[in-house]
Amino acid sequence: MTTRTKPRVRGGIGEDVVRPDGIPKLTGNFAFASDLVADGMLWAATLRSPHAHAVIVSLDTTPALAIPGVRAVITQDDVPGHPLFGQEKADQPVLCDGVARYWGEPVAVVAADDPETARRGVEAIAIEWEPLAPVSDPEAAENSDHIFRRINVRRGDLGAKGEVVVEGYYEIGTQDQAPLGTEAGLAIPDGEGGIDLWVTSQWVHIDHGQIVRCLDLPDHMVRCHPAGIGGAFGAREDMSMHVHISLLALITRRPIKMVYDRSESFVGHVKRHSARMWYRHEATPEGRLVRVTAKVILDGGAYMHTSAAVTGNAAFFAVGPYVCDNVELDVVSVKTNNPPAGAMRGFGVVQTCFGAESQMDRLAQELDMEPLALRRLNALEAGQPFSTTGQIIEGAFPTTAIIDALESFPLPPPLESDDPVHLPGGTGLTTPRSAVVRGIGYALSAKNLAFSEGFDDYAEARVVLTPVGAEVHTAAMEVGQGLVTLLQQIARTVLGTGHVAVVWDDTSQIGSAGSTSASRQTQMTGGAVHAAAVALRDKVLDDHGADELREDGAYRDGERVATLEEICASGPVDHWIRFRHPETEEPDENGQGNLHPGYALAGHRAVVDVDPELGLVRVVQIDTAQDVGKVLNPKALMGQVEGGILQGVGLATMEELVIDKGIIRNPTFTDYLLPTSLDAPHVNAVFIEEGDHWGPFGAKGAGEPPTISSTPAVAAAIRQATGKALTRVPILPQDITGT
Repeated sequence: MTTRTKPRVRGGIGEDVVRPDGIPKLTGNFAFASDLVADGMLWAATLRSPHAHAVIVSLDTTPALAIPGVRAVITQDDVPGHPLFGQEKADQPVLCDGVARYWGEPVAVVAADDPETARRGVEAIAIEWEPLAPVSDPEAAENSDHIFRRINVRRGDLGAKGEVVVEGYYEIGTQDQAPLGTEAGLAIPDGEGGIDLWVTSQWVHIDHGQIVRCLDLPDHMVRCHPAGIGGAFGAREDMSMHVHISLLALITRRPIKMVYDRSESFVGHVKRHSARMWYRHEATPEGRLVRVTAKVILDGGAYMHTSAAVTGNAAFFAVGPYVCDNVELDVVSVKTNNPPAGAMRGFGVVQTCFGAESQMDRLAQELDMEPLALRRLNALEAGQPFSTTGQIIEGAFPTTAIIDALESFPLPPPLESDDPVHLPGGTGLTTPRSAVVRGIGYALSAKNLAFSEGFDDYAEARVVLTPVGAEVHTAAMEVGQGLVTLLQQIARTVLGTGHVAVVWDDTSQIGSAGSTSASRQTQMTGGAVHAAAVALRDKVLDDHGADELREDGAYRDGERVATLEEICASGPVDHWIRFRHPETEEPDENGQGNLHPGYALAGHRAVVDVDPELGLVRVVQIDTAQDVGKVLNPKALMGQVEGGILQGVGLATMEELVIDKGIIRNPTFTDYLLPTSLDAPHVNAVFIEEGDHWGPFGAKGAGEPPTISSTPAVAAAIRQATGKALTRVPILPQDITGT
């Protein structure tokens, strides 16, 4: 890669740059997927199973077709190609194949002139069910053959013993991604047997591959377009209505639109895996970890989705960022008749981080050590073998620096206000200041960046120089995280021009950028744009004998030698690239190997006020230090940190889908509680900038770490305030009061 001198360009790396989609979203002028329309459009609605497990005895769609305005009804029998789909394994029927395996499984889809007629069509379908006993206990499933993936990690001397031993059992409930925008899509037939599809997605190319197989169409006949998304957090990694509306568009030869309402959204996307975890930590009397043993069961629900990858992450990060030479882990994801689980921010590491960090606190208490002192003593650093996989850590891994930063934050002043907004009971006026007990808790986390375990992970990008500036072409999904701004900043910095537009290409125009998940797009698509822009810049400079590219042309020794118009005299100049991260490999039978291309660390300190008598909590402040490699956009990074922390607070204190024998009992925002602005703690953040070995400008992905260790930090603070073990999150009032 050539190094060239260049002037600092406005709006480049390191600046707070206004998002180009920010004002349109704020004013309501941004087109989300749910806003899209087309002439002659029909509306679609879905009939779903009312049972978690049942057999269809009879199904008759003719009453729906008899309703004026109903134009088509599809069932599994109408799927022309492969009847199953799935990202990691094609195991889920496009529509129920005669046996419903989870509550809300799609059975039939109606297309009609308007949403109300479509809804009435669904209600008119005559269907008879024979309920079956659901498998809803993941431990029962683990003892059967209902396994998605099992990983056994074995490293070191399994006979090693520590003199100090702590054991614990921990649980995490089912959390929903709860994006503000529900699933939505628009499928438009092209009149030649093909489809253009705009739908909420995190990876249009992986969707495309599944859709063409189900529709039995050549690749070029289906074009998946990036669409505006109102939040994702993993909920859009797996398909929902994609094949349904595409098939209806082909059958009716008219555009088909579908938008899930909130209750349907709760069953229309995957969840975070609930987890049950048994841990045993053994240490020397001085506090050095000797051995970690754990068993983890993840509830994958009815279909596989991304359970295999989630299982890998849960296993390989089950010890945390600590030195431990002897590790024995059994981690399994199981198949049940509960709602399907899949990707959610933190992707498996959230679960085992809660267990491992709770154990570190328990061990510190047993040793009569400060929690951070124990963590510092065992801190893992670059150049050492990772505790679970044995992989030698390359790149930045600043565990000690994060601990140092956490220790440096000042504590908030003692509670002195009687304003109920500042009390655990809030405006309910239930908690007097005299009843408040304050607790402080800590947690650290480590997570992989991008796809691992030998996956061929890449991102394509094209950078084009025109007489008016530059264009970045990509299919990477902007799901609200601000990727559009980062790509502009990278291109501006390299090309020396402030005029950069991001063009979102469909699957027929550019290759895959991979999923917007795994904290990967900053490094993967950002890396692709950086590499393509550098190659483009160097080509232009070499062609014109120049040493610098600026806003208005190419320069040599400060003198302009070619204008942009002259550079592009024969047409726009472009460079395409397929960018890959460092190669990884699959784990061996003991879970060992070079599995991960890189890591990101974070640490959190939570300050929490608790009313022990009523079991009410208020998270006052969270201080965080995060390993980011290089800050590309300070405000965008802080937005990721604050938002991720609030999701961690939600999991710690209130968020849980109540699932009763496979049925979700609280599929609304009335009953599924989310933190609001009144629940948001004050956040202080320090960013550790130790440039990484493969991200653009040394940057690392930053989206997931804020969520991972914020949950156990809050739980630790509540434990300190109450003296209770509190081994399950979310921690509810009755867990504190014991009632």
